[in-house]
Amino acid sequence: MSEVEPALAPSGRAPDHAEMAVRARRSGVWFYAETVLRGMRAFALPIALYAVAQPLLYMIALGVGLGALVDRGVGSVAGVDYLVFVAPALLVSTVVMSVSAEMTFPVMSGFKWNRLYYGPVASPLEPSQVALGHFTAVMLRFLAQGFVFWLVMLAFGAAPAGWAQSFLVVPIGMLAAAGFGAPLQAYAATLDDGFQFSLIQRFVVMPMFLFSGTFFPLSAMPGYLHWIGWISPVWHGTELARWASYGASVGLPMAAVHLLFLLTLAALGLRWSVRTYTRRLRS
Repeated sequence: MSEVEPALAPSGRAPDHAEMAVRARRSGVWFYAETVLRGMRAFALPIALYAVAQPLLYMIALGVGLGALVDRGVGSVAGVDYLVFVAPALLVSTVVMSVSAEMTFPVMSGFKWNRLYYGPVASPLEPSQVALGHFTAVMLRFLAQGFVFWLVMLAFGAAPAGWAQSFLVVPIGMLAAAGFGAPLQAYAATLDDGFQFSLIQRFVVMPMFLFSGTFFPLSAMPGYLHWIGWISPVWHGTELARWASYGASVGLPMAAVHLLFLLTLAALGLRWSVRTYTRRLRS
């Protein structure tokens, strides 16, 4: 039910139940996404502070502070200043790591603790719409967070390709978050105990952050560690984001590989999520 319909009810102009059911069937994904986003309003101030403060601190500490030392020592990294090199990678890694917080305990809580998923499926909404609605809301949040990060990059001069091309780092960051978030959502939906999430943070999230070419080119690492980058959404997203931000050489074939990898992860994760939500919410 939209926000307008309760106000229409006393006037007798509210849609009847059949019409409301049709609307839910048609737009249930967006209805549930709106529900999740409204729930996030309770944490609007911390979310906003996090979205602004984190890129600022990253730009100052790793871009300006460490970057000055790197530039004096080696001159440049991949042909650009270190701040320019690291900024798009930090955007991608930030949204990918942040999505892990939204796709772990909140998902399991919807089935076990708060059981917020069960109310909507008692209405005309389908379990698949609940799964996709939750995913959509989280992606919209990180699309906004990536946009704020991009603005900070522009303010620090860390996107020399110009605003028109460098803006692509925002949807690229969201796509990388989707490539990691969708499978994680599907996995979290299978659990009734959250101890596995600490293992994911230690053995999946942190290695992706440290060994996906965020702070230095992947080629600078020992060869036996390259595979971490190859299977990491952070590396694939970072490579595309560096092209968008400062025109890093990627090549059309590799750009297609990066896009296909991220899209495939997102699609398979969403399919798994829909199947798991349907099984658990209809059992």
